[in-house]
Amino acid sequence: MADTELSSTDNNNCDANHPLAMYGCDDKWSFSKRDRSQEVYLSNNYKTAHFHPNWSKGTAGIRGTRILNNGRYFWELKVSQRVFGTSMMFGIGTRKARLHVNSFTNLLGEDENGWGLSHKGLIWHGGVAKQFCNRFKENEATKIGILFDGIAGTLTYYKDDICLGVAFRGLNEIREPLFPIVCSTAAKTEMVLCNTKRDFANLQDRCRATIMKLVRTRDRLETLKLPFRITNYLAESLCETPDAILNNYPNYYDYMV
Repeated sequence: MADTELSSTDNNNCDANHPLAMYGCDDKWSFSKRDRSQEVYLSNNYKTAHFHPNWSKGTAGIRGTRILNNGRYFWELKVSQRVFGTSMMFGIGTRKARLHVNSFTNLLGEDENGWGLSHKGLIWHGGVAKQFCNRFKENEATKIGILFDGIAGTLTYYKDDICLGVAFRGLNEIREPLFPIVCSTAAKTEMVLCNTKRDFANLQDRCRATIMKLVRTRDRLETLKLPFRITNYLAESLCETPDAILNNYPNYYDYMV
């Protein structure tokens, strides 16, 4: 796996504008119903993750369905007021990153397969921790924003709309598929995925997004009677998650490596 770097807080590297204003294209993905700990329950169209709904016996994680490599993506997580415990973490990882362990630990970033920020203000990768920001206030709801730039190879964090800085670099060198991941050791904690945005890959992608804002459904798209290849290209944006792709292409991820 390629080398990546833990960064200290550097607000000079933050984007001048908030990513919600920069990236106007909505990105349709959710938490994965298949890639999760048994201690994570989903609701709200797979947008809300409930951790340890009864009591906690360890660390539970869940992966998002979005493959991040080579693009620019931003997403926010609304975290319930139950902020406490050994570790609540937000970040990214490969398919090899563990999503459950029967102990209380900093799971995301325990090895080379994850990059995460804990609620105690530490960033983790390769089993190494570094102070990055202030500890979150316990028992106080918060909102975490994450900006992945696969072109520059950086991962930037926001808290309650304030940029905390670039936490990790060198992510553009990672060849394995990268996914959003969150995890928690604390009982009855909740994270809601919202404001998922992405940058346009090219002018063609931008045009597709504009068209599909008006068309919205496959049925309406079919009534346009466009050439088959154009119809298929436009319809790709209607597929809400790679989970849906996997139903038809079980080896899809293998082609991303």
